[in-house]
Amino acid sequence: MSETARATRVAPVSSLLDSLRSTFTASGRIATIDAAKAAPPPSPLAPVDLTDQAQVAAVMDIAARIGDILLSSGTSNSDTRAQIHAVTSAYGLHYCHVDITMNTITIFTTIGTTRKTPVNVFRVVRRMTTDFSRLSEVDRLIRSIQAGATPPEVAENILDDLSAKPTAYGIWTAIMGWGLLGGSVAGLLGGGALVIITAFLTAVLIMTLNTWLDRKGLPYFFQNMFGGIIATLPAAIIYNLAADVGVRISPGQVIASGIIVLLAGLTLVQSLQDGITGAPVTASARFFEALLFTGAIVAGVGVGIQVSVLIGVPLPPLEIIPTSGFTTSTVRVVCGGLAAAGFAIACYAEWSSVFISGLSALAGSAFYYFLLVPVGVGPVIGASLSAVVIGLAGGLLARRFLIPPLITAIAGITPFLPGLTVYRGMHSMMNEQTLLGFTSIVVALATAGGLAAGVVLGEWVARRLRRPPPLNPYRYFRAARRNTFQQMARQKAAARRAQSERPRGRVRKFPRQ
Repeated sequence: MSETARATRVAPVSSLLDSLRSTFTASGRIATIDAAKAAPPPSPLAPVDLTDQAQVAAVMDIAARIGDILLSSGTSNSDTRAQIHAVTSAYGLHYCHVDITMNTITIFTTIGTTRKTPVNVFRVVRRMTTDFSRLSEVDRLIRSIQAGATPPEVAENILDDLSAKPTAYGIWTAIMGWGLLGGSVAGLLGGGALVIITAFLTAVLIMTLNTWLDRKGLPYFFQNMFGGIIATLPAAIIYNLAADVGVRISPGQVIASGIIVLLAGLTLVQSLQDGITGAPVTASARFFEALLFTGAIVAGVGVGIQVSVLIGVPLPPLEIIPTSGFTTSTVRVVCGGLAAAGFAIACYAEWSSVFISGLSALAGSAFYYFLLVPVGVGPVIGASLSAVVIGLAGGLLARRFLIPPLITAIAGITPFLPGLTVYRGMHSMMNEQTLLGFTSIVVALATAGGLAAGVVLGEWVARRLRRPPPLNPYRYFRAARRNTFQQMARQKAAARRAQSERPRGRVRKFPRQ
């Protein structure tokens, strides 16, 4: 082949790569957390009086309120801490210490030069609510503060309005999002039209009841338990009614979709991300919380299985239920994208975030069903590798369209949550198949852990690809602000040395008369 022909064939490929690179690496398109960790604000000028204790405390309170919203939305400790530092540094207070443990935020600094005065702000995150619309608005607020466009008074008013502002859309729209998640997961598992409709209605019923129970103040543990019962009973009733008219369906697909609806809101991804990024105490607490709530779901499913037997609508063994319905890989990939979009809607995400979340899950589902499944990769490894793709694709897309990467990470792995494996394990234990049941529960935990670790790794790679070079010109200034006994001793020694080296006046001598 001649050089001209080879160049002609290579040119379209290189142009395609250049267009993709320009799409995902647009100038200035970096995530807020990347900018916060890479460099301080552009201006070192302080818009507040750093010698006034009240003004310094007010700036720290603004940063703590922003950290409250970030933590309650599921942001990891390290990312929350970095963005709190970015806010305080933008207002000139770049020499403060931030400590976060589970749901408490502590910010500490000292003011003054010769006489140090400590200033401390402590805030407790009262409620962990996944509201992606508030997360997006706070993300934009942090960008504005870093750019120097929002003074402290304006930022305070924005936070006041944000706390009083209702959700992006109504509660019923969010509940329909949960229904879309449940129906899409049923289609992803190979269910037919009747299974998808039943799963949709079951998810809507679960979240309607849980919303009502939450308003009554029932602890989240019992909400998950009741959700597990509701996920089981409609499936058993529909299965027996369909069997009476000669229609065979798989109730396990309906129950698995209900379990995934309940599992989607847990903090497993955040717990592993905290552990990986150096917050073991918070990671342990969040991981225990996720396991506790998962146990409540499992207990609810077990109660539902027993109740179905008592009311005369027993569930069949899983082994004899054939898979019927939509089983093509293309349909499952589309259902995976719709499931992630449904979860984003359920969490009040903005519509741009819903679209990007669906694309991220679509990429992971296509990688799983078109590449890994034909090769014969196991479910645990396959789900973990797909989560890496979701984290990478979601992280790049989120940075391209200025969306918090946390939204795409949490929503993207939702279709791969091991709902069917959890149900299989619980059903086996209830039918005296202890070994099979225990094995299924272990596989479910391994899959969940692999999903969380995979999406964290993929997002980490995306962050490294899009982060600007690090810059920290305030390091020596921050060190100079420390007040130690060695510094005071050196200051006293320098003062004594200066006093001793000061030239004394000459004594004028007069001649004797």
